[in-house]
Amino acid sequence: TDGTVKVTPDAVRLNATVSVVLGTSKEALAATSTSAAAVREALVANGVAMKDIATQSLTIYPEYSYTQDKSPVIIGYRGSQSFDVVIHNAKNAGAVVDAVVAAGGNQLQVNGVTPFIFDSTSATSSARTNAVKQAKAKASSYASLLDVKLGKVNYLIENSSPTLSPRPMTYAAAGADATQVDLGQQDVTVSITIQWALR
Repeated sequence: TDGTVKVTPDAVRLNATVSVVLGTSKEALAATSTSAAAVREALVANGVAMKDIATQSLTIYPEYSYTQDKSPVIIGYRGSQSFDVVIHNAKNAGAVVDAVVAAGGNQLQVNGVTPFIFDSTSATSSARTNAVKQAKAKASSYASLLDVKLGKVNYLIENSSPTLSPRPMTYAAAGADATQVDLGQQDVTVSITIQWALR
């Protein structure tokens, strides 16, 4: 039996990349580091803790120009750094996105903004309660049909860890210049199997 509750996400995951093309790998790395520092400062200034900012990748590689009937030509070196950021104040996520875009400018790419449930403890407990109530109601119904009574519980198995069902998200301008992240709701589901003795 499954027990499910709907929960408004309490956090937002931001994935963003700064990327710069310059003449040498050293210049590309230096410019990428400068841009990344500006993004970091914007995150911290908008309430994101350093422990919630993680570098996913840091790369430098040659950038080529491809033309028909000619060999590829190196036009510079691309430096990039990708961040995975957890914004715990979900209602402030739009402002954080705006600040990061302003700090990174045209060197910044926002790869994803995803609401999620950071702390599912309470929702999982509610989903578990719902699952047990539904299982007991179903077992009682079968017992009544069989003209028997439910005895003690032989075993209870939680078949899987609590399942979070994410919903697609959107973020759009709110007012003249502000970005709003729509949190929506997500399902938290717990699956259980219970066996009762019959008497």
